[in-house]
Amino acid sequence: MFKRILLLLLLCSSTLTLAKEIEVGGLLIDNTISRFGREFSYQFSQFWPDIPNTGGLNVQIKEQAVPRAGTKLSVIMNHQVIYVTYLGRRQAPMKPRVEQAIYILIDALAQSQHRQTNPDLAENGW
Repeated sequence: MFKRILLLLLLCSSTLTLAKEIEVGGLLIDNTISRFGREFSYQFSQFWPDIPNTGGLNVQIKEQAVPRAGTKLSVIMNHQVIYVTYLGRRQAPMKPRVEQAIYILIDALAQSQHRQTNPDLAENGW
């Protein structure tokens, strides 16, 4: 009985040390459905490693079909929509839209970190 408890404690302590070593950075989730949406997501993901301070950040690229118009593409950061664009049925240049989304993401990330670190700005106004 004592050996089993000792073995269990050793096993738990080794898994705890392994858990401390594993760090998950920010997550980029792709919920696109069309070829254009996947192209946007791919180009966006090429910029993702260069964005600073993405630890603990969840970004979702979500695409919704709009009948007769194409699709609506949204970039959502921590459950808050920060960028929306519409992709028509014809291919248009994707690079300017991706760059604009990246700049808006960096700005939203900076504002979010500023709100967290500034004690003068309360969320409820008090």
